[in-house]
Amino acid sequence: MSTAKVELGRFLFYDTRLSANETQSCASCHQQELAFTDGLAQAEGSTGEIHPRNSMMVANAGYAASLTWANNVVDKLEEQALVPMFGEEPVELGMAGMEDELLRRMRDDARYPDMFATAFPGEDAPIVLGNITKAIAAFQRQLTSFNSKYDRWNRRDETALNPSEQRGMALFFGGTTEAGVTDALECFHCHGGFLFSQASDHQQNTFDQKSFINNGLYNLDDDGSYPTGNQGIYDLSFDPEDKGKFKPPSLRNIAVTGPYMHDGSLETLEAVLRHYERGGRSVPKGTMINGEDVSGDGRDNPNKSNFLNGFEITDQEREDVLAFLRALTDEEFLTNPAYSDPFAE
Repeated sequence: MSTAKVELGRFLFYDTRLSANETQSCASCHQQELAFTDGLAQAEGSTGEIHPRNSMMVANAGYAASLTWANNVVDKLEEQALVPMFGEEPVELGMAGMEDELLRRMRDDARYPDMFATAFPGEDAPIVLGNITKAIAAFQRQLTSFNSKYDRWNRRDETALNPSEQRGMALFFGGTTEAGVTDALECFHCHGGFLFSQASDHQQNTFDQKSFINNGLYNLDDDGSYPTGNQGIYDLSFDPEDKGKFKPPSLRNIAVTGPYMHDGSLETLEAVLRHYERGGRSVPKGTMINGEDVSGDGRDNPNKSNFLNGFEITDQEREDVLAFLRALTDEEFLTNPAYSDPFAE
């Protein structure tokens, strides 16, 4: 990490020349005002191809134990950057087979030769693909978000959270409902820790924190299948018990990162909460995705997490939990000039 490397990465993150047709940048699917998501149910690549998954939030990515919805191998930001740049299933930035062209674009730019030389001192030819991904990764590691109302409360500002947000926080972390049930919501098991995701990594970790969970979103058959080609880490492991298992995303800034779930199939935070109240989603008969009937009752998915058993809360308790989730928004992060588009300055 260095100031020069981070600044170079900021330019590259926002540069449309990292796509083959020069129409999209990393920021096209990761917009600052949306906590570096895109507001779409499923991301759209530079050629118009629709990604089967929702764009993940980039905030605090440097602390993530894994970096995509369902890949337990890619856990370094430098490696992950290659996927949207050169991947072909689906096409995102569409640079497959165009590495030389990408480097030519960087070398011919009036700004980049000096920026690369400063960011990677001592290298005779610093404009190489490895340095491009290192710089982008450095910028992403700079994207830290820890100044929400909740964080200020945690730093002993007793005025940071209003009474509703405090009640919601208590329920989130295992408080007792009006019906007298403690730990009814179980939220913190999958969304605990400083990232509000158990899939976090930091210097003091002793164990591998990669985590992939089936939350009962679909249940197509007796094996607990999800829609074809979007079955979680099963698509890599081919272990039937992995069907429907996806990374639990961080809940920081969750109020601005909808639609929700790996495929963007739940539009609102209230819909997400009601999904967990039920203990799994019921998909009506005849619901089709890419010609496949995806109907079924997620409550009965055999791979579903043991923590997702459903619960009963009052309307007020539901609003309290939603208020707490909205209190995880870091407004300063969404507008910080250090993270903004340098080409717009």
